[in-house]
Amino acid sequence: MSLTQLDQFLSLRESNPLLAERLASPLDLEDFLQLAGEWGFQLTEADVLDAQKRAMEQGSASALQQAQAEESRRLRNFIHG
Repeated sequence: MSLTQLDQFLSLRESNPLLAERLASPLDLEDFLQLAGEWGFQLTEADVLDAQKRAMEQGSASALQQAQAEESRRLRNFIHG
Protein backbone atom coordinates (compact mmCIF):
# COMPACT_ATOMS: atom_id res chain seq x y z
CA MET A 1 0.00 0.00 0.00
CA SER A 2 2.07 2.91 1.24
CA LEU A 3 4.09 4.41 4.02
CA THR A 4 1.02 6.43 4.96
CA GLN A 5 -0.91 3.22 5.63
CA LEU A 6 1.96 1.85 7.69
CA ASP A 7 2.18 5.07 9.69
CA GLN A 8 -1.58 4.99 10.32
CA PHE A 9 -1.39 1.39 11.51
CA LEU A 10 1.49 2.11 13.88
CA SER A 11 -0.23 5.23 15.25
CA LEU A 12 -3.18 3.09 16.36
CA ARG A 13 -1.05 1.68 19.17
CA GLU A 14 -1.27 5.06 20.91
CA SER A 15 -5.02 4.65 21.37
CA ASN A 16 -5.27 0.86 21.57
CA PRO A 17 -3.46 -0.91 24.43
CA LEU A 18 -4.08 -4.37 22.93
CA LEU A 19 -2.34 -3.43 19.69
CA ALA A 20 0.43 -1.68 21.61
CA GLU A 21 1.02 -4.87 23.59
CA ARG A 22 1.17 -7.02 20.45
CA LEU A 23 3.59 -4.62 18.77
CA ALA A 24 5.79 -4.39 21.86
CA SER A 25 6.91 -7.98 21.51
CA PRO A 26 9.24 -9.00 18.69
CA LEU A 27 7.44 -10.05 15.50
CA ASP A 28 8.88 -11.46 12.34
CA LEU A 29 7.84 -9.76 9.11
CA GLU A 30 5.12 -12.26 8.20
CA ASP A 31 3.52 -11.98 11.65
CA PHE A 32 3.68 -8.19 11.49
CA LEU A 33 2.00 -8.12 8.08
CA GLN A 34 -0.65 -10.57 9.29
CA LEU A 35 -1.32 -8.42 12.36
CA ALA A 36 -1.71 -5.35 10.16
CA GLY A 37 -4.16 -7.30 7.99
CA GLU A 38 -6.20 -8.22 11.07
CA TRP A 39 -6.58 -4.49 11.70
CA GLY A 40 -7.63 -3.79 8.10
CA PHE A 41 -4.28 -2.65 6.69
CA GLN A 42 -2.97 -4.49 3.63
CA LEU A 43 0.73 -3.77 4.02
CA THR A 44 3.53 -5.37 2.06
CA GLU A 45 7.15 -6.23 2.69
CA ALA A 46 8.08 -3.29 0.45
CA ASP A 47 6.19 -0.93 2.77
CA VAL A 48 8.20 -2.12 5.77
CA LEU A 49 11.49 -1.87 3.87
CA ASP A 50 10.60 1.64 2.70
CA ALA A 51 9.85 2.63 6.29
CA GLN A 52 13.19 1.25 7.45
CA LYS A 53 14.95 3.16 4.68
CA ARG A 54 13.11 6.35 5.64
CA ALA A 55 14.07 5.90 9.31
CA MET A 56 17.73 5.37 8.39
CA GLU A 57 17.73 8.47 6.18
CA GLN A 58 16.24 10.58 8.95
CA GLY A 59 18.65 9.30 11.59
CA SER A 60 21.73 11.13 12.77
CA ALA A 61 25.22 9.91 11.95
CA SER A 62 25.68 8.54 15.47
CA ALA A 63 22.34 6.70 15.31
CA LEU A 64 23.37 5.17 12.00
CA GLN A 65 26.70 4.06 13.49
CA GLN A 66 24.91 2.45 16.43
CA ALA A 67 22.53 0.61 14.10
CA GLN A 68 25.43 -0.66 12.04
CA ALA A 69 27.26 -1.78 15.18
CA GLU A 70 24.21 -3.79 16.25
CA GLU A 71 24.04 -5.43 12.83
CA SER A 72 27.76 -6.19 12.90
CA ARG A 73 27.45 -7.89 16.29
CA ARG A 74 24.65 -10.08 15.00
CA LEU A 75 26.70 -11.05 11.95
CA ARG A 76 29.74 -11.88 14.08
CA ASN A 77 27.59 -14.20 16.15
CA PHE A 78 26.09 -15.76 13.05
CA ILE A 79 29.27 -16.23 11.03
CA HIS A 80 31.49 -18.84 12.58
CA GLY A 81 35.12 -18.38 11.75
